[in-house]
Amino acid sequence: MTSIARVKLKDVTAGYGREAVVRGVSLQAHAGQLLCLLGPNGAGKSTLLKVMAGQLPIRGGNVSICGQDASTLGRREYATMVAMVAQRSELARGFSVREVVAMGRAPHQGAWLRASHRDEQWVEEALTACRLTPLAERLLDELSGGQVQRVHLARALCQRTPVLLLDEMAAHLDVRHAVAAYTLLKQQQSARPLACVAVMHDLNAAARYADQVVLLDHGEVVAAGPPRQVMTENQLAAVYRTPIISAEAADGQPYFVARAG
Repeated sequence: MTSIARVKLKDVTAGYGREAVVRGVSLQAHAGQLLCLLGPNGAGKSTLLKVMAGQLPIRGGNVSICGQDASTLGRREYATMVAMVAQRSELARGFSVREVVAMGRAPHQGAWLRASHRDEQWVEEALTACRLTPLAERLLDELSGGQVQRVHLARALCQRTPVLLLDEMAAHLDVRHAVAAYTLLKQQQSARPLACVAVMHDLNAAARYADQVVLLDHGEVVAAGPPRQVMTENQLAAVYRTPIISAEAADGQPYFVARAG
């Protein structure tokens, strides 16, 4: 039996003002999958994440979350099903790392936001998983950009949603922490039914960690499927408008290098 897609878009059109940024986009991510959105700047990747996060209304098509029509979900219900790590998250000034991570539990709590023992346990687990325990009592505005990004990832994991959206999650992370973050996502997906959709600019990270890739250009899907099927030299060069060379690393993983035209 085929499982219900955790997030599914069918023929979605959306944009800002009078401009349609994405047109007729269809995609789906199932539990255990990391689906990567690739494409040049302006291709519509972040717009699609906003659509999936319920932050941008669609003009056509359909969005479903765990089999439910997204348009029927209230804000709190949506927040119990979808978490997002934005490319630029607002800095929660005056709050400690622990307090910010604990905010991920808010959609699951009552009007008084009283934390249960289980809530506190998940906060500790998220801090540990993101290697933030030594920083737990520090104020967020005292941290580096990479540390702040790890805090927002921990908050999203603490939210314990079946869908996790990531907009250039590793943009502010050094190599060690980027690898740790992607490894953590895979561990989370092994431990619970979690579907991840991630915007990436790093072709090598996408080839190594993604289960499925959707290649976008000018707001439309150029190709979709497993990384080795989608991420060919010709397709990437056509979309990014620059020559791209691919090769295999010693472990058999493909890697990509852009060269001057």
